[in-house]
Amino acid sequence: MNKTKYWVIVASKDHVKNGIAEGFAQACHGKASPLRRMKKGDFILYYSGKLVLGKEEKCQEFTAIGQVKDDEVYQFQMSPDFCPSRRNITFFEHQDLSILPLINDLDFIQNKKSWGYPFRFGFFEINEHDFQVISSKMLHTKEYV
Repeated sequence: MNKTKYWVIVASKDHVKNGIAEGFAQACHGKASPLRRMKKGDFILYYSGKLVLGKEEKCQEFTAIGQVKDDEVYQFQMSPDFCPSRRNITFFEHQDLSILPLINDLDFIQNKKSWGYPFRFGFFEINEHDFQVISSKMLHTKEYV
């Protein structure tokens, strides 16, 4: 039996909102390998350090929460020279959530003074406890239970 896993994907808020609107996730500038690690039924959180890709304005919020719909990783031709990999996601109604008040409660942030370090990887797994801490504050209802 496959155990449910919990993933964090890092992307600018503007890109996350586009993914929510169309029901897909991309990770690490369109790479397929992170998406292949996810399985149907796994949960994802998006963290946005920035509001807009390439701009300086900080966001520092969890900006989406959802569940992987199926086991398909597929490519989507966005432009003649960019064909990123995607996953189908069921996104939940939520409110965006600042990470700042959560830092001391999250296990994946080992060094509380350099709390942003884990996000540099763009994609990583977290434990169920951390997912519960974050999701309980984002969700209007316990949709995923």
